[in-house]
Amino acid sequence: MQTDIDPRSLIGRKAFDRDGTKIGTVDEVYLDDATGEPEWAAVRTGLFSRDAFVPLAPSELVDDVLRVPYERALIKEAPDFGVGRHLSPEQELQLYHHYGLDLPSDSTRREEPPPDQDFGQIAGQDEE
Repeated sequence: MQTDIDPRSLIGRKAFDRDGTKIGTVDEVYLDDATGEPEWAAVRTGLFSRDAFVPLAPSELVDDVLRVPYERALIKEAPDFGVGRHLSPEQELQLYHHYGLDLPSDSTRREEPPPDQDFGQIAGQDEE
């Protein structure tokens, strides 16, 4: 997916499957913890239905709608984690497996920040 799109602009957009069948409306966008890039969208699949998570990487924003390259049935069968909460690494793994996606390589993820280090000395203390 285009990486220059503001994730907030996706919310409220209609989403369609690979055959052009309407899936629903984008309810929330989830960012990758390491990169900050949009990774998943929660799509409300109906008035009283749940939100289905869809991957954004293979999806496209075309004519103000999100085109998801999977069948509606597969999307509706995606694991249900609820919305409004952070996706755990285990939940993301389930979604990657559900959609048959390759896991992101470690090279695309940022390394852990280095541990805090002491620099210099505390003011007022004499060096020994």
